[in-house]
Amino acid sequence: MAQLELPGMLAREAGTREGYRLVELYIGPQHPASGHMRLIVYLDGDRIVRVDPDIGYVHRTMEKLSEIREWVRIVGLVERMTIIDSCNVTLPFVEAVEKLLGIEPPPRARYLRTILCEVNRIASHLYGLGLGGIFLNHSTMFMWAFGDREVFIHLATLLTGARLTHTYAIPGGVRRDLPQVFRDEFEKAKRYMLRRLKEYEDIFVKNPVVRGRLENVGVLPKHKAIELGVTGPNLRASGVVYDARLTGYAAYSELDFTPVVGEAGDALERILVRVEEIKVSLDLIEQALKRLPEGPFFHERFAKMVPPNMKHWFEKGRVKLPGGYVRLRPARGEILTRAEMGHGEITYYIVSKGEFKPYRVRIITPSFRNVILFMTLPVGHTLMDLPAIYGSIDYFPPESDR
Repeated sequence: MAQLELPGMLAREAGTREGYRLVELYIGPQHPASGHMRLIVYLDGDRIVRVDPDIGYVHRTMEKLSEIREWVRIVGLVERMTIIDSCNVTLPFVEAVEKLLGIEPPPRARYLRTILCEVNRIASHLYGLGLGGIFLNHSTMFMWAFGDREVFIHLATLLTGARLTHTYAIPGGVRRDLPQVFRDEFEKAKRYMLRRLKEYEDIFVKNPVVRGRLENVGVLPKHKAIELGVTGPNLRASGVVYDARLTGYAAYSELDFTPVVGEAGDALERILVRVEEIKVSLDLIEQALKRLPEGPFFHERFAKMVPPNMKHWFEKGRVKLPGGYVRLRPARGEILTRAEMGHGEITYYIVSKGEFKPYRVRIITPSFRNVILFMTLPVGHTLMDLPAIYGSIDYFPPESDR
């Protein structure tokens, strides 16, 4: 029979074997930060010897539930993994279904998806910056970032009709066309956000107290970032030039895009990369709006299925899905798709048996890939540095646990 390893046994064993005088500290799981999880921290004095992330408290069997739902109904399920970034989390699944169906979404739909993805990315980064601020007891940064996030939630609401769980990208296109007021609202939001980012620099990024907590803390060298397989801003802050948007999904291949890449790899650099990515996202939205092609926003194959008495909804820029649309039967096959979320790259591996429901749905989220940083970055630092490192990682437990 395998020996049961209880919390505390590791600390006592290490203390006996290596001469440490260890204290075992539990952080969580009662929502210690960005969601329910637990960090088991082993301390020698106030110096961190080891950190064991204990995840899974909000596991909701997303993958298994996807295997008992029709293809279209899975979209509304998987976006619950990361409701702060719902279009980026669902888009690779939708694109996988489209490839299995052998269809291409209309060009206008691809651009509209890109616009919402970047709106979601900004909202996600502001969420992370706010939590990073409160981790350092900087309540002003927390309130500013969460308040400014509402500006972009408003844009998402205008485009999709929902604040957070949009279910906007669907196989064949999107559910709603661009409203007339969106362009003007975005211009106001862009001017406002660029002004606010300068204020963020003054009160937070260039604040000597904040920099003292973040500079040279939790340094992740470039080779180590690659070795550990981390992703997103955490990877790029260490000097690695990789962003899934460079693969050209949605409309990214038709836009001028250069990923933000840092160099220092410390906690401050990870936050700076996210701040700069907000500026890049604003530019991408502006490009997409200027280049937005005319035409339909829903594939003709499915538009023909809409009953005549419901076609007037297309004139209003909305889709009323026909009943037969729920019973899609993609071709048999296996497919791998990916996209760049605010937290990093998300990957879907899907197996279809040619039936109304998928045979297998495997999801690798960026937070799941980045959780390993809790085991490596804090070691050797003081306990006071742990919140700063946590805040710089921008880890989201519901996304990791799925």
